[in-house]
Amino acid sequence: MTKVDYFQAYPQNLREQVQQLITSGNLRTYLLNKYPTGHQINTDKQLYEYANDLKQNYMRKTPQIDKVMYGKQRDLILNALGTHTFVSRNHGGKLKSKHEIRIAISLKEAPEEMLKMLVVHELAHFKEKDHNKAFYKLCEYMQPNYHQVEFDMRLFLVLLDQGETLFKE
Repeated sequence: MTKVDYFQAYPQNLREQVQQLITSGNLRTYLLNKYPTGHQINTDKQLYEYANDLKQNYMRKTPQIDKVMYGKQRDLILNALGTHTFVSRNHGGKLKSKHEIRIAISLKEAPEEMLKMLVVHELAHFKEKDHNKAFYKLCEYMQPNYHQVEFDMRLFLVLLDQGETLFKE
């Protein structure tokens, strides 16, 4: 039986629909119909530019991003796909802060909407540290279909856990 623990916080009827989609073997087809193409953001430099463009479009008054990079797949912190770190250091009596974002390397093979969803999520942490109402409102502002893409990302993770890829070469 396929795991659906990515959906444990969802209502039972949705969990059953997800399980049916998985056991019927139609998961990849479902995702391909919604997200037919991948993205071309393959290097850390491209990822930095992508994240910085989003930040400049939606969050100009927040601190600059010091680093954005792809990292190890889903073993960063508590199976997170992305992390935002904020480090303050004392340099000659002045506090210097750095903001870094790390995105799971498995998202190199994801649709751009999913990559954007995760970058938006991590950028939202610049303003809101907790996952509260204001945090999700900011995510929705930057990506209006944020919650649907987050749900589909969970389906994408199930596909990866099954050893499949979305875009076969």
